Amino acid sequence: MTTPRPLADLSADEARRIVLRAQGFIGAPDRRSGVRGILRHLGAIQLDTISVLARSHELVPYARLGAVGRRTVEDAYWQDTHSFEYWSHAACILPIEEWPHFAFRRRAYRNRPHWNHDLPDGVYDQVIKQLRSEGPLTATELGGAKKTNDWWDWSGSKVAVERALMYGEVVCVERRGWKRIYDLAERAVPDDLLHDELDDTECLRRLVGLAGRSLGVGTRADIADYHRLKGEQVDAVIAESGLVPVSVEGWGKPAWADPAALETPPRGRHRTTLLSPFDSLIWERARTERIFGFAHRLEAYVPKQKRIHGYFAMPVLAGGRLVGRVDPAREGRTLVAKQVTLDGPKAVPAVAQALAEAATWVDCTDARVERVDTPELREPLAQELARLLG
Repeated sequence: MTTPRPLADLSADEARRIVLRAQGFIGAPDRRSGVRGILRHLGAIQLDTISVLARSHELVPYARLGAVGRRTVEDAYWQDTHSFEYWSHAACILPIEEWPHFAFRRRAYRNRPHWNHDLPDGVYDQVIKQLRSEGPLTATELGGAKKTNDWWDWSGSKVAVERALMYGEVVCVERRGWKRIYDLAERAVPDDLLHDELDDTECLRRLVGLAGRSLGVGTRADIADYHRLKGEQVDAVIAESGLVPVSVEGWGKPAWADPAALETPPRGRHRTTLLSPFDSLIWERARTERIFGFAHRLEAYVPKQKRIHGYFAMPVLAGGRLVGRVDPAREGRTLVAKQVTLDGPKAVPAVAQALAEAATWVDCTDARVERVDTPELREPLAQELARLLG
């Protein structure tokens, strides 16, 4: 692919601020659009099984809106079929209006020759029949999720309903107690969206454009990673995506930006908050290090003795910078900062503010700081946190 001439040259700081605004961290949040507005703005919110302070899909709107009620978050996602769950960056909640854009992926799954699980004869049709007459249903209600206690030892009905989910015949319309609730797409998806009319090229063009707008500015790899596209898929459509070529100081690779993001400089209040490790601002490690100079790694799946920052270390965003990280936990109504990394003494007030707001959000009335990478900052952090929780 021939690299086009950049239409703008951005400093590293300008690019960082464009990214922050695109991701919803600069300026007053649009509380009228609320969680649904955040979902539409980001285009994808990742799901994950880990729950420390809360699950990641709750932490993402919290980081942008502040202490929005957790029931409010769930209702905003799932009521009135506002969204659906599908494979994007990973398992993600997606705005329902993006259903047509994933036709290319549904077709690819339908044409897939090999699967990890065998599908017993007749079970697929039986699951569809049961959903039609009794749905929405969980995998357990469809006949049981697993044959044994082994994680991947799925029952025939679980294999069938997950295959139907990938094909687009079935939709996950809610998560309840972390279980997927399945229903037929023909019943759950609005009629004007329930189609696979867009060809692969048009699907990719729209998703690349949406990813670029959600990122603000990104490299080819950044844009591809947002919905887990292949680099060559991005190359094929980026010229018609509506994004414009730019160069960014220090990036070393060509980049593309949302032209609307270039029209006015980002202005407004910066959020100070804890970030889920699965937040789209930081979910791509190379991009996070390039933009923020911050090496971020989720260590939940690293053996305990090899962890550096902790099981679920949450980066702290303040003033448009990543100024530290906290590995949190809860003990009753006490928020515990098990391990804290601070970018010097100046980070203490911001980290304390982020912890205090998070504690209030999850209904904690007290907080305890255990370990700080700079031991002499532990007491100042604990004192400031105590003052804020008052």
